[in-house]
Amino acid sequence: MTAIFANVKRLLASDKISYIITALVVLCATSSGDVVLSNGNYTWLLAAFTPFFFVFYDFTKLMHLGASKKDYYLGCLISYGFLAFCISLANTLIHLLIDPLYPAKTVINLMDVCKWTENGIVAAGFQQMFFLLLVMVSLHLLLSMQAHWYGWLTDAVLAAIICIFTPIAPLRGILAGFFQVVMLNGNAVVHIGVCLLLSAAFSLGGLAVLKRKTL
Repeated sequence: MTAIFANVKRLLASDKISYIITALVVLCATSSGDVVLSNGNYTWLLAAFTPFFFVFYDFTKLMHLGASKKDYYLGCLISYGFLAFCISLANTLIHLLIDPLYPAKTVINLMDVCKWTENGIVAAGFQQMFFLLLVMVSLHLLLSMQAHWYGWLTDAVLAAIICIFTPIAPLRGILAGFFQVVMLNGNAVVHIGVCLLLSAAFSLGGLAVLKRKTL
């Protein structure tokens, strides 16, 4: 466990660029008009940036420092969980404390758009946390596959799904239904359960890819 948490510390410490970019966007983003997007939503950028550093920078660095693949991967998963909690807490606090003070008439926060706040702010925070965990784990898997043929195949399949399903109404309904379950879901129990199951599945996929990965 000591080695795993040492990796967690290194991973989190090496993610400084993600922290800085996210903080700058959150603090500097401005909107005008009667309806604006909450600055708290920009905290989600951290969840999008972090897997890139963990996969493309930290893996090689930690392997050269003598870390095992198992410790590296567990460190990544723990870090994703911790960051998901922190991001969710930050956006929730901004939504509660800062959004009401905004001079605009309406401040849109994705927690409301996704129907999470219908279950109360605490449940909404957990829904947001597990959704962000799913985003980071799935991105980690997708990025880890890029060095292999099946990574490029996955990219092609995802692009084909978007291009084909979007213009065709029945297929678009299927795609919309998927997002309805994993994101725009007002049922907290179902939403959290789906996010956890998908995160577990993607984590196992990431482990399988990691076993084949070399420096």
